[in-house]
Amino acid sequence: MKTSRTKCALCAATLFAIAFAGPGVARMRAASTISAPQAEASPSPEMAKLIKLYRGTWDYTESYAKSTEMPNGGENTGVYSSELGPGSMSILNRFHSKGPAGDYEGFMIMTWDAKEKAYKEYLVGNGIPGAVISTGQFEGDTLIFRTTFTMGDKSYLIRNETHLDAKGLLISDEFIGTPAPGEKQTPSVHVVATRRP
Repeated sequence: MKTSRTKCALCAATLFAIAFAGPGVARMRAASTISAPQAEASPSPEMAKLIKLYRGTWDYTESYAKSTEMPNGGENTGVYSSELGPGSMSILNRFHSKGPAGDYEGFMIMTWDAKEKAYKEYLVGNGIPGAVISTGQFEGDTLIFRTTFTMGDKSYLIRNETHLDAKGLLISDEFIGTPAPGEKQTPSVHVVATRRP
C-alpha cells in the first residue's frame, strides 16, 4: 500500500500525474467525437481481482522500522482512497499520512498490462522526484510488487506485499535492500488499513 510507499533516506511516499499533449491527443479527441458511445466495459478478471483488494476508502497506520535514517522508527496515520479509473482498466489511489515519521502525500495508478502479463504500478509523491514504476503479480491472495529504485549513485531493491487478512484488514509490508550479492531485503514499513463502511 504503498501503500506501496517507500521510506528510507531516499524515499517517502509517491504520487503519479499523467498529462496528454501534442497531436496524438487531438486525433484521439477527434475520433471520440465520431465514435458512437459505448457501454462501460466489464473489468478483466485480473482487474476484478485488483478492484476487490483495493477499492474503497481506508484509514491506516504505517509503522516504520528502525533504521539509520529513523533510529527510533515511527508511526503515522492516514487515509487511503481507491477508485476505478476510466473503463475499469485501472485503479486510482490517493494517500496522505502524517505523524512523527513525516507528512507524506501521494498518488498511484495500478493497471493490468496484458502484453507483460503483469500488474504495473506508477507512483509519485512529495518525497521523490519523478515516478517509481513497479511490476507485480498475485502469489496466492498476496499481491507482490517489485522495483529497483535509484537515488544518486545508489540502487535499492524494493518489494511490497499486500493482502486482506481474515478480518478484512488490508495488510501491506514493504522490504528494502541493495542489489549486492547475498544481501537480504529487510522490513521497512508495515501498514494496517481498515476499510470504511
